[in-house]
Amino acid sequence: MTSPLVGIVMGSDSDWPLLRKAVETLREFGVACETRVISAHRAPGEVAAYASGAEARGLRVLIAAAGGAAHLGGVIAAHTTLPVIGIPIAGGAVNGLDALLATLQMPAGIPVATVTLGSAGPVNAALLAVQILAGGDPALRQKLHAHKEKLRRKVAEADGKVQAEAAGLA
Repeated sequence: MTSPLVGIVMGSDSDWPLLRKAVETLREFGVACETRVISAHRAPGEVAAYASGAEARGLRVLIAAAGGAAHLGGVIAAHTTLPVIGIPIAGGAVNGLDALLATLQMPAGIPVATVTLGSAGPVNAALLAVQILAGGDPALRQKLHAHKEKLRRKVAEADGKVQAEAAGLA
């Protein structure tokens, strides 16, 4: 088994159904990852230990997903020099706006790249991690090119379908 290059941390196990998509996306590209549930507020020492030891364990990118106050990404970023990608989780009284703002409003010197709320967030976080890793991996970069071509073909097929249906309305 390949050693994990990406660490995925979620603030609660209730985030797992959404985060599965990140793991699945990484596996499609052949990128090994590890997953953990560690709360920035309920287990701050464990978060600090995880983040500060990540690089020594061979991880190259960290993904942090949390809802509510969503300080997980920032706490992780404060304890590592690895790139951190934050996924705000929708829910609560303001349907994730608090998580979004807490994840992307970081002070200078503690960057957290932030992806969207919703089901696209974990996929985009995984793809961003792959793009970061592909900077030094030509084979992974080729897989990204193939992925982009697959997306382009899907759009071309959809365009043809809509054009054919629209022509039939005349």
